[in-house]
Amino acid sequence: MIKAVIFDLDGTMLNRDESLKRFISSQYDELHTHFDHIQKEDFCTRFIELDNRGYIWKDFVYASLIQEFNIQSISQQELLNHYITNFHTYCVPFPNLISMLEQLKKLSLSLGIISNGKGQFQMNNIIFLKINTYFDTILISEWEEMKKPDPRIFEKALRQLSAKAEEAVYIGDHPANDIIAAKTVGLKTIWKRDEYWPAPSADYVIDDLAEVPLLINNFK
Repeated sequence: MIKAVIFDLDGTMLNRDESLKRFISSQYDELHTHFDHIQKEDFCTRFIELDNRGYIWKDFVYASLIQEFNIQSISQQELLNHYITNFHTYCVPFPNLISMLEQLKKLSLSLGIISNGKGQFQMNNIIFLKINTYFDTILISEWEEMKKPDPRIFEKALRQLSAKAEEAVYIGDHPANDIIAAKTVGLKTIWKRDEYWPAPSADYVIDDLAEVPLLINNFK
């Protein structure tokens, strides 16, 4: 019987691709006096390329942009601080996120998040999405000093949710860091399809978060 459901954040509950597009467009507009010599499309496109879907921290991204576009009137640190301070206000959830979480809570399931990333930065995103109160544990790699696919972070989540691996389901979008890592620990898995990644061998595949509650019942 399933007692707990654990989620990844970026690419699973948070539509990070859309959120990033909205943020970088706004950053260009807000700080445009520093970028007058750069076409907005060029600046935004290059930022997204360098970001590599969130796997490159923004200090490197902004350092590269400054060098490539010869930006002289604003520093890497100023751009990074602007990103850290403002990104969460552009966060976009995937459809049906809140209604899905409501349904899972009605099933008396314990809920958790395991997210790689910077601690307060990720927590700000979670709070902005208004989902923090649904979760019984939230583990963010910087604060935990370990990150997926390290099995210890999954095991810690299970302990905090008072669930055995076979009593829990993990939902994520990354084939290795989420699905393979969770399966290695013994969790059941649901892959949130992302065409960017090759399909992993998960127990179920979803395209919409609204599918989750029914699948949880199937595991039972």
